[in-house]
Amino acid sequence: MARRRGPRRGGVPAVTPPRNGSERLWDDDLADVAKALLSSAVECFAVKGFHGTTTRDITTTIGLTPGALYVHFSSKEEVLFEVVRSGHTRVLEELRSAPSTGNADGRLRWLVARFVTWHATHHTVGRICQYELSPLEPEHYAHVLELRGRINDVFRNAVHRRVDAHRFADQDVNRVARAILSLGVDLVRWYRLDGEDSPSRLGEFYADLAIRMTASPRTVTVR
Repeated sequence: MARRRGPRRGGVPAVTPPRNGSERLWDDDLADVAKALLSSAVECFAVKGFHGTTTRDITTTIGLTPGALYVHFSSKEEVLFEVVRSGHTRVLEELRSAPSTGNADGRLRWLVARFVTWHATHHTVGRICQYELSPLEPEHYAHVLELRGRINDVFRNAVHRRVDAHRFADQDVNRVARAILSLGVDLVRWYRLDGEDSPSRLGEFYADLAIRMTASPRTVTVR
């Protein structure tokens, strides 16, 4: 695992991480240099992919020598795992911060809006989280799958609550939940912060779609 923050020592280089928004996603107890390496890796993986990125690419982007990476991470694969693990963990934390009060419709709307807003805001990290899983070691891949399962459970439960509340007996909860999740993560392929939709506006639009998707198919009129 990534080495956590220890006592500050003399001679530790000061680095400036790339300002791509990812700096807010890393665990607080990581050393500043480790966080900068992760943010640099996000930039490199996004442009070159995991296999096309070298450890030299990651370190020289922030003015360090190639060997500096191994002070904090055992391998390039561990850097990728820390990026992917952090992204999924932050998403799960966001979803678990949902208000405990409110009806089933309001909860589903809140969850979808936050899920989509997060992925639009952090679309670069989100793209790595979705499309760079195959290089992970089996143990790391299993850990990420567990996190993804917890995220799926949040949405399955929310869809189930709405379906039960409205007695939509003809809804397939698992399929609808998967469809909502798929819409939310797919936007990382094409979303741009300089586009016409802000992350929050897109989140509200997708939340409206989720409510329509969880209505009874027999009540939907095709025009």
